Amino acid sequence: MIRRSDEIGERRVKNARGGDGEVIFHDWLLADDAKGHGRLFSKLVIPSGASIGYHEHSSEFETFYIISGEATVDDNGTEVVLKPGDMHTCKDGDGHGVRNNGTEDLVLIALILNTLG
Repeated sequence: MIRRSDEIGERRVKNARGGDGEVIFHDWLLADDAKGHGRLFSKLVIPSGASIGYHEHSSEFETFYIISGEATVDDNGTEVVLKPGDMHTCKDGDGHGVRNNGTEDLVLIALILNTLG
């Protein structure tokens, strides 16, 4: 499968997972494409002051990689600042949230896969 840049959808989500502002998802792969292996492979743009609220993952895990900007991540109740080149994984049963406290857009690549077994 080839998906050209003009075929990649842009999804704007207000108050994602109870967070602030609007998050822009550029969805490369969604659940229907993953055939039961996962539900998301996307580039996210989180503007200054916006966030994805704290949430837990069940029967799946998420990894994201920071491309640009600065992320304040709530990793199971512990806040950590991530910068470009850093990554975060939220394991099955754990929780996290992410906020852009910086002045430029936070851009990250996110992948959510189902837990096997």
